[in-house]
Amino acid sequence: LQRIAAEAWRRAEAGEIIQGFAVALNCGATKRQLDATKNKFANYSKRHLEAPRPSALKNGFWGMRAFWFAVMGVLYVGMNYYTRLKPAKVTANGEWVIPRAMDGHFYVAGSVNGMHVDFLVDTGASFVVVTDDFAQKALLVGGTNTTFQTANGPRPGRIVSDVPVSIGSNMSAVVPVAIGLSTQSGQGQALLGQSFLSKFDLTLGKDLMTLKPRN
Repeated sequence: LQRIAAEAWRRAEAGEIIQGFAVALNCGATKRQLDATKNKFANYSKRHLEAPRPSALKNGFWGMRAFWFAVMGVLYVGMNYYTRLKPAKVTANGEWVIPRAMDGHFYVAGSVNGMHVDFLVDTGASFVVVTDDFAQKALLVGGTNTTFQTANGPRPGRIVSDVPVSIGSNMSAVVPVAIGLSTQSGQGQALLGQSFLSKFDLTLGKDLMTLKPRN
């Protein structure tokens, strides 16, 4: 009885268990009867109280995965929308209005030697700058060999004169183009530098850049 009481006392239902044993003993129950009762209820518990149930942990794991996949999908769509380049627009009087992109730069579509290119507008660059790969596709041959001083040290390149550069149909100029530099321009394929920009009136605002043809 002491062993039974000690074991029962460890359970959350200790009070009910001890009370049940006390009633049974007061009624003259023997150990054999107690053992028979224990075995009867043990079999009943296995059949009815311990029926297999779906694992809450397993269901919770897959539910959590589905939740985070949904969150990631929403974030991807949102970031794709907000980081998309906003197109530049031309006004009725021929001005180009270029919005600032999420990365802080200004981008505009144009062409170099008749080949389409996405420019990153760089007011600090002396030239329109393209890569060797683009120059080959745009048939920019010849030029004057030179050495560019870059952040990573000297780099050989060349400058081709009298290259037609344009944005839209109303802004075009024949300017020298630097070839061989790494543009490092994020989503742009070339830099639109001062060899082109200096031929137009440029106004830089907080979130807009305006290019206007000179009369």
